[in-house]
Amino acid sequence: MKRPYLPPGVRYILIATFMFALMQVGVKWLKHIPSYEIVFFRAIVSLVVCWVLLKRAGISPWGNNKPLLIARGAAGTVALTTFFYTLQAMPLASAVTIQYLSPIFTIIIAGIMLKEPPRPIQWIFFVISFAGVLMIKGFDPRVAPLDVGLGVMAAMFSGLAYNFIRKVRNDDHHLVVVFYFPLVTVPVIGTYTAFNWVMPNPLDWVILLIIGICVTIAQVYMTRAYQADRASNISNFNYLGVVFALAFGLTIFGEHIEPLAFGGIVLIVFGTLMSSRYRHDK
Repeated sequence: MKRPYLPPGVRYILIATFMFALMQVGVKWLKHIPSYEIVFFRAIVSLVVCWVLLKRAGISPWGNNKPLLIARGAAGTVALTTFFYTLQAMPLASAVTIQYLSPIFTIIIAGIMLKEPPRPIQWIFFVISFAGVLMIKGFDPRVAPLDVGLGVMAAMFSGLAYNFIRKVRNDDHHLVVVFYFPLVTVPVIGTYTAFNWVMPNPLDWVILLIIGICVTIAQVYMTRAYQADRASNISNFNYLGVVFALAFGLTIFGEHIEPLAFGGIVLIVFGTLMSSRYRHDK
């Protein structure tokens, strides 16, 4: 009996989603380290790793479509900085729930920027997945309006970054696309970090290194996913990250899960699988 076939883009986004979830745990753990400083260290690790991988592969790190690569790096910098802030300011599941509004922005922007509107039926399964997100978390009075606004901003700029990745898929290698993210982040965030430094302890350094490694792997596979397939076909799989956040929040941070959360998990899995079934051809 043949095993069910998963398209490459779907496989890549599943790996990326899990690695992002591990990163989120690390950021949440380091609540005493400012979010911008974590973003800076994450960027340093990614910059070094990508540079080494590019050199080994004999690929020029500077790319072909520089304006779009820089735009992708800038959008990713805004998205990551605001998202890391919300991870520290809110319960883990709340921050991740708001971040997973990004598929909405991804699909809307893709229809405008890439002329890749989703099939109408995919919107149905998208709504089902988002309904699962709402069931999982619901309304959380611990979340401040400003934090919600920053979370929505993170989701919007994530959607923009994903579409820039898709747009340069025929021009630049996926490692080059990933390399431009820290290339923009390091000078921008590093300047602010230098004047607002908080010294990490030895364990913090280890966790910062793990965060950098996890997010670099996630970025590589996320970039490959959006270069391999239409944005509307794979963006819904980001919702599985909410399931990871719930599990980690419960087991590591002792966050309470409402009974409806389990029904929400079922809706998320159902929505993502059915959306993939009705996917566009590449």
